[in-house]
Amino acid sequence: QVQLVESGGGLVQAGGSLRLSCAASGVSFSSYSMGWFRQAPGKEREFVAAISRNVFSTDYIDSVQGRFSISRDNAKKTVYLQMNSLKPEDTAVYTCAAGTVWRLRNSDDCDYWGQGTQVTVSS
Repeated sequence: QVQLVESGGGLVQAGGSLRLSCAASGVSFSSYSMGWFRQAPGKEREFVAAISRNVFSTDYIDSVQGRFSISRDNAKKTVYLQMNSLKPEDTAVYTCAAGTVWRLRNSDDCDYWGQGTQVTVSS
């Protein structure tokens, strides 16, 4: 049974930082690209960042470029999202996903999903 379990969300003031983690089990982790998506209240889910299987390639939406950093540890079967200089508009439920397609910008390309972790940024 494949499981993706996120942690690290919480409440932070604008300008602060959080580090999200997503631990995988029941899956050949190193065979999948990993991504983070987010969904704010009343909005559609959007792609945030992705990292390739071999760690060498990353992809970000423009609004988080330079503030967020995605990484992974294949030995620990965990993907991380370091979020710095957080803004109120970053408030959302953040969910990790796994897929065999490299960029994972499209939700339809994701094979597995976590349950999500809430990130709230106060102004």
